[in-house]
Amino acid sequence: MFQVNFSEQSMHELNKLDTPSQMLLVEVVSTLKQEQLDNPNDELGRFQREGKTFYRVRAGEFRIYFEQDGESLFAHYILHKNTLSDFIFRFKLPVTEEFLIEQNDSFWKYIESIRHKED
Repeated sequence: MFQVNFSEQSMHELNKLDTPSQMLLVEVVSTLKQEQLDNPNDELGRFQREGKTFYRVRAGEFRIYFEQDGESLFAHYILHKNTLSDFIFRFKLPVTEEFLIEQNDSFWKYIESIRHKED
């Protein structure tokens, strides 16, 4: 069993979910075995980006992107399936933290509130 650490983005996504959904996501990542990481399949993908090996595991409606660091895993992103963010990351297109923040509904609500103040 791996120790799992979460980025700020992945913790933000986890905190938006109910407890059973949170438990499912954490369980999916934490119960992965080294053999699975060494031999990815349909549920667990592996790809290279900027010299690092990233993995993508399916967990219900979500996709968790992480990398291995010894006996621990670092979850960089938790993205809802079939979203633009998931598509971009899955197909190895350049993505920034700023882009992922922009995909958050609260970001767009904030932009809309600024626009209304200007009117």
